[in-house]
Amino acid sequence: MANPKRKWSKARTRTRRSQWKLTGPKLVECAQCHELKLPHRACPNCGYYAGKEVMEVE
Repeated sequence: MANPKRKWSKARTRTRRSQWKLTGPKLVECAQCHELKLPHRACPNCGYYAGKEVMEVE
């Protein structure tokens, strides 16, 4: 089996792992009610998608 020639320093390891961070969801504004929603999905607040009502919201 191949083995590493030398131990990686903690700084080198942590620098590499610093890129593992998560990103939050990208949100867009609804054209009807101006609430934030996920893109390419019906608005959970008003029920509109692409200018048409696609579901009823109580």
